[in-house]
Amino acid sequence: MPTRLTPLLARNEHFARAYSPVPLGVPTAQTVVVTCLDHRLDPAAILGLQPGDAPVVRNAGGRVTPSLIHDLAYLAFLAADVFGMADGPLFEVALLHHTQCGTGFLADPAFLRRAAETTGVDEPTLRATEVADPERTVREDVARLLAAPLLPPRVSVSGHVYAVETGRVTTVTEAARKPGPH
Repeated sequence: MPTRLTPLLARNEHFARAYSPVPLGVPTAQTVVVTCLDHRLDPAAILGLQPGDAPVVRNAGGRVTPSLIHDLAYLAFLAADVFGMADGPLFEVALLHHTQCGTGFLADPAFLRRAAETTGVDEPTLRATEVADPERTVREDVARLLAAPLLPPRVSVSGHVYAVETGRVTTVTEAARKPGPH
């Protein structure tokens, strides 16, 4: 019986015919992209990424969360310990927020309250995912990530905004690393 996934699985058959596996190793772009789970954003298409270029982490709003910090700390450990990147920079984290984000509705207190009641997620946690002003939130998240004790100084962080209206990415915060031994 066909489901909504059936046409997507058919597309996978086309993909698999020309597929060449990428070996486990350091991503060629030495970048980790963090962005929103919004279906209008395709980081591979937007940034021209190919398999093996960069890990992509997606969550509501593309916000910096404790879980994201743990994932990045683990990726930094892998880069240094498993893949032998003993010296120099490990990778850049590119935070990519976007215009017209659905989490922007959370700026309305009544909507926030209804969302918390319906989802079972507390209001502060939901509020932390809100992106009504992507330039402001990407700056906040760059600062939050640079202040995270688990993020090694050898990881740089940059902040960008994708305009859903035009398809363009604008750099809001240039890549920076926190003070410490690099």
